[in-house]
Amino acid sequence: MTGENQKAALMQAALDARSKAYAPYSGFFVGAAVMCGDGSVYTGCNVENASYPCGICAERTAVSKAVSEGKRRFVMIAVAGSSAEKCTPCGICRQFLYEFAPDMTVLCGNDSGEYDELTVSELLPRGFGAASME
Repeated sequence: MTGENQKAALMQAALDARSKAYAPYSGFFVGAAVMCGDGSVYTGCNVENASYPCGICAERTAVSKAVSEGKRRFVMIAVAGSSAEKCTPCGICRQFLYEFAPDMTVLCGNDSGEYDELTVSELLPRGFGAASME
C-alpha cells in the first residue's frame, strides 16, 4: 500500500479513532493515526478533563502510544476533526510533533475524510527543536 491509498487508509484510521474520543465539554471529537518508519500505525483520540489543562489531544495520544512501544521515527500523521472544516494540530501538538519529525507529512482532515497535506515544518516554521539547544 503506497501513495494515495496509504494516505486514504491512514485518514480512515484517524476517522475511526475519532469515535473513541472523550469530549464531553467541547463536543469536538478528534482522531489521529501516526505511521512509523517501519510502517506500523498507532491511533489516538482526544481525551478531555473537567480541569481543562489535564486533557490530551489525539495527535499526542497517538505519538505517545508509539513512543511507549519504542518507536522514534515517524513519517506521516492523519488528523480528523468532527466538522466540515479541516482540522490542523494545535500549537502544543505542532511543537510535540516537531520534536520527533519536523519534515513529517501531516494530513489535516475533516469529518468527511477530505484532507490537506502539509509538513510539520510548514505548520510550525522555525520551530524549536534539539538543534535550538546547542
